[in-house]
Amino acid sequence: MSRSFSHRVLRPALRIALLSAALAAAPALPAFAAPAAAADAQAADVAARLKAFNALLDEQWEDLMQQLPEQASFFGDYRRNDAWADYSLAGAARMNRSNRAMLAKFEAVDTRGFAEADRLNHRLMVDWLSSSLRSYELKTYEMPLDQFVGVHLNLTALASAFPFDNARQYQDYVARLRGLPKLLEQVTDVARQGVKDGLMPPRYLLEKVAKQCDDLAAPAGADNVFAASLKKFPDSVPAAERERLRGEIVAAIDQQVRPAFRELARFVREDYAPHGREQYGVWSLPNGEAIYRDAIEEYTTTQATPEQIHRLGLSEVERIEKAQSEIARRLGYADLKAMRKAVAADPAHHASSREQIVDEYRKYLAQMETKLPQLFGTLPKAKVQVQAVETWREKEASAAQYMAGTPDGKRPGLITVNTGEPEKRLLTRIEAVAYHEGVPGHHLQMSIARELPALPKFRTLLGQLAFIEGWGLYSEELGKDVGLYQDPYSDFGRLSEELIRANRLVLDTGVHYKRWSREQMVQWMREHSDMEEPDIQAETDRYIAWPGQALAYKMGQLKIRELRARAQRELGPRFDLRAFHDRVLGGGALPLRELESQIDAWIAAVKAGGAGAAAAK
Repeated sequence: MSRSFSHRVLRPALRIALLSAALAAAPALPAFAAPAAAADAQAADVAARLKAFNALLDEQWEDLMQQLPEQASFFGDYRRNDAWADYSLAGAARMNRSNRAMLAKFEAVDTRGFAEADRLNHRLMVDWLSSSLRSYELKTYEMPLDQFVGVHLNLTALASAFPFDNARQYQDYVARLRGLPKLLEQVTDVARQGVKDGLMPPRYLLEKVAKQCDDLAAPAGADNVFAASLKKFPDSVPAAERERLRGEIVAAIDQQVRPAFRELARFVREDYAPHGREQYGVWSLPNGEAIYRDAIEEYTTTQATPEQIHRLGLSEVERIEKAQSEIARRLGYADLKAMRKAVAADPAHHASSREQIVDEYRKYLAQMETKLPQLFGTLPKAKVQVQAVETWREKEASAAQYMAGTPDGKRPGLITVNTGEPEKRLLTRIEAVAYHEGVPGHHLQMSIARELPALPKFRTLLGQLAFIEGWGLYSEELGKDVGLYQDPYSDFGRLSEELIRANRLVLDTGVHYKRWSREQMVQWMREHSDMEEPDIQAETDRYIAWPGQALAYKMGQLKIRELRARAQRELGPRFDLRAFHDRVLGGGALPLRELESQIDAWIAAVKAGGAGAAAAK
């Protein structure tokens, strides 16, 4: 457990004060005066440097929130609630200059005498800023549009997360809607630069982007996705104001937002997609190998090579399919392939309606809620909700996604689930996905991080994807620890979900390193998963569009598993699963190497019976 700044400063100061009082009551002893004075000066120097360092952390966060006002709104900071970030080339250059200047300041910090918690803050910030500078040099920001996490899609997600608690916030939203055409013009200019530099997504994915933009522009007025806030005004908005605000939002959507998305669709279809790359892998881009290796480091926080990751994926696929084969035989099937075929053909294992899918998620989350005290000593206060993903986004969306709530708890965490073509969606995998996205997965982890009192904001509100997604995947199997997955088909589904993540190690490196074709990827998933065909197609396009991201899940899960096994082996009967989980989550979403250091220190403290063990419990 990290201690607060005041604790770190007061402890040496109290020791010095007690020593001074003892010396004042005794005869003068000149030989001790010099050491006491030196200790006092040293403590004051450390305290001053630490205060300056914490002020620099605050300065960096303030600078970031000023440059990213929509992200600030997402975090509950509404000071620039009517503004957008600068998405232009000049904006990217400005942020790079800011990051470079901040890095120089942090590298100049003298951390001698700092507590380990503060040295960790320093390492994490230096790593974060250094990574940002590397990404800028590789110019990956010049590819702002794709069918999975393109800017146009992120805007709709942010819009649903903006606050709508009073009339002022609705008015801020009007200003943001009116500013969307300029933002999309900036995105278009950045994409044009990408054409010049040969930094292009695949053509066929950009054709999907054009259709998505058309779909965003099609619904008029209150039926548009950007009008979701009009469905229910809070009581704090006076009735007299509602019609005016409704009219302004509808006008902004029809007069600014929809024409801007139609123009973006035209640009992508006529001017951008025709220049899209023909090859699927990022290897085909200028400096593509460096781009992929940087993505691996960013998303896995390891130095693993693509070849090592690919081989690890193959071994994990083999292990998981062996476990699935054992379940298949126990259930009376001839082999794994026979069970997959039978389950795929049985309507009883598929959803019968969109509503059933949402209800299943809610059922499993409620079930796990009652078991959480067996797994954790610290539980979050924030609540989580479940709703269906927007219908226009179903074809490209994953099975489920989580969006964290605000730190103050006013906006709860949200799980959006894909209910498209329900008759083609297996019920067997929902239990595992519910635990991954909700509790004890993303919602629990991110909510606990937001409630940590002693950490700077960049650690409570941001974090490393390998930890976040690794924890989500690890959380899927925690149901086994508390007696869930009673239905063997649901346990089979849990392994199916883990298999998808193992496949990602094979497929991501396959396309971006081994130069696999799209058909090779599709065929691999058909042979090594029970995924429905729509999901196979969407997942294939996801890995092609977002190099490296899919590696985070398995790499993170395997590290957490490894650390748990190490703690159990070294602590024996002194191992406490609740204390282990609290320790893992108690430092925010750390890089895997830092997580390993934290757990090793905890193991040593438990062995010694020291403060670290007590704090973890």
